[in-house]
Amino acid sequence: MRQNDLLTLLKGTGLPVAYRAFKKPPALPYLVYLFAYSDNFGADNRTYARADNYQIELYTVIKDLAAEAKVEKALDDADIYWDKAEMFIESEDMYQVLYTIEI
Repeated sequence: MRQNDLLTLLKGTGLPVAYRAFKKPPALPYLVYLFAYSDNFGADNRTYARADNYQIELYTVIKDLAAEAKVEKALDDADIYWDKAEMFIESEDMYQVLYTIEI
């Protein structure tokens, strides 16, 4: 899976989605995703196996279990292992649920 495939997968949730940031954010909830880092495996002075790590950020005005379920189902259906963390951004008065994945 590559970055464009991840975009297609996230669009399938029905939530607005953008890479890194929206120029003008839509109404909550929405998704933002970005490349975080690579964790490649090397052998013989070359990259033997790629492992790109992405962050998927779900922003909501309340704790939105339905929106989280959409993201998690999309990742599960694509057989993508994910980890999840949550925080409340007081300055923006919104929740952020952060999914980390490796594809």
